[in-house]
Amino acid sequence: SRDATLATMPRGPRKHLKRLNAPHHWMLDKLSGNFAPRPRAGPHKLRECLPLIIMLRNRLKYALTGRETMQILMQRLVLVDGRVRTDPKYPAGFMDVVSIPKTGENFRLLYDVTSRFSLHRIVDKEATFKLCKIVKQAVGPRSVPYVVTHDGRTIRYPDPAIKVNDTVKLDLATSKIIDFVKFESGNLVMVIGGRNRGRVGVLQSRERHDGGFDIVHVKDAAGHAFATRLTNVFIIGKQATSLVSLPTRKGVKSSIADEAERRRKQRAKK
Repeated sequence: SRDATLATMPRGPRKHLKRLNAPHHWMLDKLSGNFAPRPRAGPHKLRECLPLIIMLRNRLKYALTGRETMQILMQRLVLVDGRVRTDPKYPAGFMDVVSIPKTGENFRLLYDVTSRFSLHRIVDKEATFKLCKIVKQAVGPRSVPYVVTHDGRTIRYPDPAIKVNDTVKLDLATSKIIDFVKFESGNLVMVIGGRNRGRVGVLQSRERHDGGFDIVHVKDAAGHAFATRLTNVFIIGKQATSLVSLPTRKGVKSSIADEAERRRKQRAKK
């Protein structure tokens, strides 16, 4: 009955995340506990983010336990996009710049070709900006035009030429738009969703499907062509020149045979 169903439903938001239900790209082992850190509500979705505790403890190895991670963060040593973050469950996501001034390190969160987050080390000059995809364009109260970016920012009075799916280059110190790149054929894109996540290539064409999902065709540097949904691509450069430095392998996915050969050569060097 309806009353019985309501009686079994929990009240309020979910506050726990079982380890087996955590996103695969966090690469958490099964036997180190029942639970995983559940990200806070924030600029990136639960399954498209990397909490700071996972980043500091599991990836960078700056801490061995959650308590040590908390001690690092509460000393205000970690900045995300130029702002101090003390919450170990803060959801950092694609294109976010993570800075640790005490060690002089800067990282940009990008995807590698295995669909996992890569903490790509960058120089200080590159850590002053980030790229944001425009996901919404509208006119607010008192006829104020604004755009919304993929990381939840609202930017008022943008350049009239900026449209949805374009990419803007944002100065992190002032939160102002420095430059923008149009969503056009011939520009460089990174795939941020689907089976091809992490691959980089040049946008070839766009298929419009009324009532369905628009499809875009991409060709990578190795000459391999693939297709994905329009919502899965993120413009990262003009023509074939990227505005940000890319991780190793530059977003080119190898075949299974090529990957096996590469690993064999690595073992031979050791």
